[in-house]
Amino acid sequence: VYPYPVYAAGDPRKAGMLGGFTEYLLIKNAKLNHDLYLVPDELSNEVAAMTEPFTVATKAVKRTYPQEGESACVYGAGTIGLGAAIALQHFGCKKVMVVDHSNYRLKIASKLDFETVNSAREDLKKKQLNFFGQGMSLQGTEPKVDIFIDAVGNSEILQNYLDSTIVDSRMVLVGVDNQIKEIDLLKMTFASQSLIGSGGYRPDDVETVFNIFRENKDNIGKMVTKVEPWENLVDAIKLASDPYRSLNVQVKY
Repeated sequence: VYPYPVYAAGDPRKAGMLGGFTEYLLIKNAKLNHDLYLVPDELSNEVAAMTEPFTVATKAVKRTYPQEGESACVYGAGTIGLGAAIALQHFGCKKVMVVDHSNYRLKIASKLDFETVNSAREDLKKKQLNFFGQGMSLQGTEPKVDIFIDAVGNSEILQNYLDSTIVDSRMVLVGVDNQIKEIDLLKMTFASQSLIGSGGYRPDDVETVFNIFRENKDNIGKMVTKVEPWENLVDAIKLASDPYRSLNVQVKY
């Protein structure tokens, strides 16, 4: 089963206090399809274990109201970033680019058939223009991107988006950036840009993710770098903390 943490805690304020690395979790007064969801039988444990980050990613994508045939750029090739890229394809986006600094993670993104850019080593804007073509902007030459997902939480990513003034584009912030910002609302308004926050997820997102998993169960398994026995928990955490050597590391009891 998969527990929906907001309800499983019995008090939404305690949702972040459940679980951790415990082997067992008690859900009091459990209700099916409320605080517990049955994992589809055809999914492996490794795929099912990624339900939580995928629901966060899928909710972020839903917040953009993606349309069939649109194009998207995702910043961050971690589990949530790649989850967002896969969800964008699920909702009909035809061109999806993934940007990161880790060649290890970008190689996996490439295996999932996404266009990739290492923005620490390559000219990001040039590659965006080559892949997406030229779009409409209030100033300069900008790529034709409808949707941006920031799964990193880097202030520069947000500022570059706002400076681009790509008309009718929208950006969802799912990566955590706690820096206070100044935004030129007039320029943003003239460009009809949308800046959207996305925190957590909702119950209906769980079912959406299960559908995405059914469609992509073979590909999604490629995101798992290693499954460690619980006795090796410390080693697993160290590996998971290195984005240049890992993507998704799991602990098995």
